[in-house]
Amino acid sequence: MAYADLREFLEALQKNDQLLKYSDPVRPEPDLSSAAAATTNLTDRGPALLFDNIEGYEQGKGRVALNVVGSWPNHALMLGLDKDTPVKEQFFEFADRWNAFPGQVERRADAPWQEHTLSEDIDLFRLLPLFRLNEHDVGSYIDKAIVVTRDPDDPEHFGKQNAGIYRIQVKDKDRLGIQPLAAHDIGLHLRKAEERGENLPIAIAIGNEPVITTVGGMPLAYDQSEYEMAAAIQGAPYRIAKAPLTGLDVPWGSEVVLEGEIICGEREIEGPFGEFTGYYSGARSQPVIRITRVSHRGDPIFEHLYLGKPWTEMDYTLALNTSVPLYRQLKADFPDVVAVNAMYTQGLLGIISVKQRFGGHAKAVGMRAMTTPHGLAYCKVIIVVDDDIDPFNLAQVMWALSVRFHPQHDLVTVPNGSVLALDPSSDPDGIVHKVVIDATTPISPETRGHYSHEVADPSATAAWETILKGLIK
Repeated sequence: MAYADLREFLEALQKNDQLLKYSDPVRPEPDLSSAAAATTNLTDRGPALLFDNIEGYEQGKGRVALNVVGSWPNHALMLGLDKDTPVKEQFFEFADRWNAFPGQVERRADAPWQEHTLSEDIDLFRLLPLFRLNEHDVGSYIDKAIVVTRDPDDPEHFGKQNAGIYRIQVKDKDRLGIQPLAAHDIGLHLRKAEERGENLPIAIAIGNEPVITTVGGMPLAYDQSEYEMAAAIQGAPYRIAKAPLTGLDVPWGSEVVLEGEIICGEREIEGPFGEFTGYYSGARSQPVIRITRVSHRGDPIFEHLYLGKPWTEMDYTLALNTSVPLYRQLKADFPDVVAVNAMYTQGLLGIISVKQRFGGHAKAVGMRAMTTPHGLAYCKVIIVVDDDIDPFNLAQVMWALSVRFHPQHDLVTVPNGSVLALDPSSDPDGIVHKVVIDATTPISPETRGHYSHEVADPSATAAWETILKGLIK
């Protein structure tokens, strides 16, 4: 199923009992982020939350949606699957749809966010229901928007237009701070613009259907369009519209679109901010955005992403869009790779199942993971298991670690590897030792251990799994 916008997806969640509308009065702080954290703390099958009675706003205005893809049922519904689809099946479905890239893009001129426009006296604190996500955040953040920029040297190349997700600090009525890492596409765009002495036009689309939000966090190649990937993942053309001030392409169904420029050469302190690692990131000098135009729907829904100590919605949103690219890259070099689970802290820890061909094969796969485009900044701990282990079943993975891993023979340490600076264990920032943990069964020429007589499931187990699946609700 392709969802036109956030509202259509919320309706689908409600039909599947995966949306909780809350109309009692709530405080922006700490109630909104606390509710999102509580939902993911309680269950991995939790609903999305929609608040419409926030103190300081007229009821029905200033609506906030949280935890929209914050559970496996919601993630399955995003893909148009039954909400009870197991995670491993969602993984392979996601990987199969990738093969349809590039999908088609549909340009339309009737975007609903064009309903209201403001280009003077902009005050984001009045327009948006802003709040701090965590107690010691320096201020309010926009952290689930699609941020669009173009390559200044090749502005007509559609694939080099980037639609990504970045943390954005609201610093003043019309000024934002942004963290564009040098390795990110937006970081490259900004460097090129500043080398030319120019500001970088930017559009920030808030409140989108979940596929583009998911794709916006995927590690795609520099010239691969996120919109064309969103079309492939949803199985239908992806709708976009042109932002009137910058000419950038933004999602057709957005709730709010902010337009402006990243100011050439200007830097201000940004942060601290409670990050996906579960720790505050500290403060760094970062670029500044000046907003000069706002377009929005009537009574827009402000979608927010709570992130902090995992698991939060961010972990569900980025789970498979991290795992699948890593799987595809590894499988191109090692066809024996069966599946990849890189769901943990954006792939700082990953689990790879592989059908071994010779002793040492699993260690080579683990080392390769660390040199993939995503692995260079993540993949700090890689666990490799045999093909009889489901990497998404942690009970099976822990069993393999318990009985197939030998600390003397199966631990490979890579000193002083690269990692994202947000990893709190890195020292100095961006440098860390990495490890491959080989939890596979030793095969020739490795002949240690006693693995000759493994216990198998009783012969009718698979049949009974089918029977019980239909009976257990």
